[in-house]
Amino acid sequence: MACCAGGPGYATPLEATKGPREALVYLPCVVPDGSRPDYLATVDVDPASSSYSQVIHRLPMPHLGDELHHSGWNACSSCHGAPHATRNILVLPALGSGRVYGVDTATDPRAPRLAHVVESAAIQAKTGLAYLHSSHCLGSGEIMVSAMGDAEGKARGGFVLLDQDFKVKGKWSDTETEYGYDFWYQPRHNVMVSSQWGAPAAFSKGFNPAEVSSAYGDTLTFWDWKERKVTQSVKLGADGLIPLELRFLHDPDQPHGFCGAALSSNVIHFTKGSDGSWATNVAIRQPWLKVEGWVLPEMPPLITDILISLDDRFLYFSNWLRGDIVQYNISDPANPVLAGRIWLGGSVRCGGPVHVLSGLPEDTLEAPEAPTVQGHELLGGPQMIQLSLDGRRLYVTNSLFSAWDSQFYPDMAKKGSYMLQVDVDNEKGGMSLNPDFYVDFGAEPDGPVLAHEVRYPGGDCSSDIWL
Repeated sequence: MACCAGGPGYATPLEATKGPREALVYLPCVVPDGSRPDYLATVDVDPASSSYSQVIHRLPMPHLGDELHHSGWNACSSCHGAPHATRNILVLPALGSGRVYGVDTATDPRAPRLAHVVESAAIQAKTGLAYLHSSHCLGSGEIMVSAMGDAEGKARGGFVLLDQDFKVKGKWSDTETEYGYDFWYQPRHNVMVSSQWGAPAAFSKGFNPAEVSSAYGDTLTFWDWKERKVTQSVKLGADGLIPLELRFLHDPDQPHGFCGAALSSNVIHFTKGSDGSWATNVAIRQPWLKVEGWVLPEMPPLITDILISLDDRFLYFSNWLRGDIVQYNISDPANPVLAGRIWLGGSVRCGGPVHVLSGLPEDTLEAPEAPTVQGHELLGGPQMIQLSLDGRRLYVTNSLFSAWDSQFYPDMAKKGSYMLQVDVDNEKGGMSLNPDFYVDFGAEPDGPVLAHEVRYPGGDCSSDIWL
């Protein structure tokens, strides 16, 4: 699916908003009991197609226990000016096994095929890193993958570099952080920022609140992009416990970005000051709910994914435990304004076992009804989100991580996850559920699976970076 001439992707984010409507999406699917390999699902999202909202292809991995999670590209808009570069390989790091798969999506976009397998032993031999998470293509042509630990599950934040043939080059930097997770770079400001989840030995077993202070992160790390050295470590404390997904504004001149702090459930804004240093503040604060009928007397909304529209007007994030997706206007990045909210199940639902005593958002007077789509009750809460290039459609899945799915939403973990489509008003703000779109990953031919992050063949707002 070629976007334009002169290398992959688009020259600018605003040009990307005029790109073609998505017709296919790719999702990693995890087999929660590990009895068969995880696979990459291809879903038809063309409303004119006879196979609309159906899985049309499944590419199984050659091994068990990978826990496929996030994905990226071998080349994206950071290589737009390089005519030799081609966006043809989807990069699939395996959180559980530490492998990296390269999937050829160009030969037949409707039926991808496996092109590369980087074994964990090869990565550990050159880097010592495991528990791989986020990947981004670099303007240099290299592929960079973040890591969260070592082979024993001890916390260790670092970055693996691969070349276009998926050969391990080594570490991006000799400097490592206490914990690892996500990263995003902005070369015009000579900066990369990275975030933190926790120690793999802890989070792989499920979430234990008693381990928050000893096994989970609360720090954003700012790096000199050229020198590959840490320039600042900003400890967020109670306002920023478990900072996960990172997003800079897409305009590469803009010195603004956001991070969703999962446990604190706040959105952290970071920006560059006049002295060149980076400052943080809580841009959106979400109180915990006081509840009865849950494992604890308070429940965090739990922000698990965030993204920014390509025109830099709207920020979206999902509250996996509370059950809503929120849309904010960020035309003034330092002062976001609520623009829309949609409830998609979660733990807070009318008639559910959890009774909310206080803490619902001001625009929600009581626990909402959990919607049904094509007769399906929405189990679990909204998690991974992906926005169309034109900002009008939001795709939603509900699996976070298999161990946490089983802990917090055992019915969903057993019965399988879903993918939904939410229609977006990208002028005034607002969201509504599309009743004609539902992908049931509980009805897969070989049994239920947990579908995770959505990717488009032509790139999207959480995989492409502009230089």
